[in-house]
Amino acid sequence: MRRAVCPGSYDPATNGHLDVIERAAHLFDEVVVAVLINKSKRGMFTIDERMELLQESTAKLPNVRVDSWHGLLTDYCKEQGIQSIVKGLRSVSDFDYELQMAQMNREISGVETLLMSNNPAYSFLSSSLVKEVATYGGDVTGMVPPAVHDRLLARIAEND
Repeated sequence: MRRAVCPGSYDPATNGHLDVIERAAHLFDEVVVAVLINKSKRGMFTIDERMELLQESTAKLPNVRVDSWHGLLTDYCKEQGIQSIVKGLRSVSDFDYELQMAQMNREISGVETLLMSNNPAYSFLSSSLVKEVATYGGDVTGMVPPAVHDRLLARIAEND
């Protein structure tokens, strides 16, 4: 069985993330969306909330499941029997960073990384930018899945 992981912080998931996840789901028998835990960062959403939002947003994809992980991604791949990592690229700067990560991951584990160019319609999207625009009242409809949109606006209203 061909299995891949799409790792990220997903705070929150954007339509750019979902585009890569959906495209990976067409290439692999199973895709695990792994919410990576970085205890030094304080997110807008908890890990459990991010996982719930991703589950809602990927519910139409039967071969996608959501999980979380703290530690080396290659250890997760080894533990789960996953052969490939799939990551989206928005720009040349993404490529520079992701290429180094891909080479390191292959060196330490043999796990291959597939770097997938993003749909140009989402090339400007990042979770940070979406949160910033939404915080200042900008319209992020169409940039995030509907479930994320509603929770994002609710969270911003809670914090005001």
